[in-house]
Amino acid sequence: MIKINDFSEDRFSRFGLINWWDQQKLLKSKVLVIGAGALGNEILKNLSLLGIGNIFLVDMDTIENSNLSRSILYRECDNGKSKAETAAKAVKNIFPGVNIKYLDGNVLYDLGLGVFRWADVVIAGLDNREARLFINRCCWKTNTPWIDGAIEQLNGVARVFIPPDGACYECTMSKVDMDIIRLRKSCNLLTRDEMIEGKVPTTPTSASVIAGIQCQEAVKLIHGLPVIKSQGYMFNGLTHDSYIVEYPVKDECFSHETYENIEDLDICSDIKLGDLLELAQKRLGIDTVIEFNHEIVKGLECGSCGYSKEMFKLLGKIKKEEAVCEKCGSQLSPEIFHSIDNLIDFKDKTIKELGIPPYDIIKARHGMDDIFICFNADASIVLK
Repeated sequence: MIKINDFSEDRFSRFGLINWWDQQKLLKSKVLVIGAGALGNEILKNLSLLGIGNIFLVDMDTIENSNLSRSILYRECDNGKSKAETAAKAVKNIFPGVNIKYLDGNVLYDLGLGVFRWADVVIAGLDNREARLFINRCCWKTNTPWIDGAIEQLNGVARVFIPPDGACYECTMSKVDMDIIRLRKSCNLLTRDEMIEGKVPTTPTSASVIAGIQCQEAVKLIHGLPVIKSQGYMFNGLTHDSYIVEYPVKDECFSHETYENIEDLDICSDIKLGDLLELAQKRLGIDTVIEFNHEIVKGLECGSCGYSKEMFKLLGKIKKEEAVCEKCGSQLSPEIFHSIDNLIDFKDKTIKELGIPPYDIIKARHGMDDIFICFNADASIVLK
């Protein structure tokens, strides 16, 4: 007879009663979670209870009072603290065996493609179209499945995208969606704080439903079971109706680019551009061009008085109010580039000094030939 205080059962033994369940697959799996708000909290809670062994969490925000009604991992004493760090500690408390790392930063500019490639699956809980589009393109480049979730009021949607085939997130976007993204930029492409999307009304119950579907799809993906690929699970919380929609592939979709032949080189983001060009040219030829995944600002110039200043920084990280002429007060315009060749006059700059995130992957191109280089020496720092 089993006594009520008999703790001989393994932590995950009940999962093993499912005939196809393999706990070792979950313990070995690597999941990139983007967003630690209402959805992100539920996603992280589920992953830790399921016994996912490796999690990388990204969020740029701090905890506010309004988060406490929808976020199981936060407490009142956490107000003002980093969401990413606080959530990571809470996950570790739920499942001490998890290996969880976090990045307190913006997924658009601070996360290298190497982390997307590291992950077996990406799960996102965001309220930002621009970030979703960026995640989608990163996942397609690195051939990484990703699961998107969105909630509003009592409703929600969860959808699965698996490169290199089928519809992707960009295939689901309308002209209105693209216009909303463009509204976040001013006429000279600098970020406009006042145009950032407003807060979305949500509840912890709708977050629980959608995050549950997201994590369940992730478990199925990890086990090699069928998932709702290129489809969306739609949930209406007012009527409790739910249904599946299928997304068609959009011809000439810009996201459908997958990096082939990625080479893990023992170089880091401290490498000088001249040395990187030389390395690529030895493999492809003297006229090789290096292409980055971001638009980079070399400097700002005033069209009114001619004032200019050098500023190597990712385009999205420069706010409109930062680009005001010190002499006449006019708006400065950025000089933008996203590729380099032998003609550049800043070969002594490093990848890091350009603002490129560590553990990134860049493209080296010579005519129709190309290779993709991963700054693998950064992995020990980013994933430590």
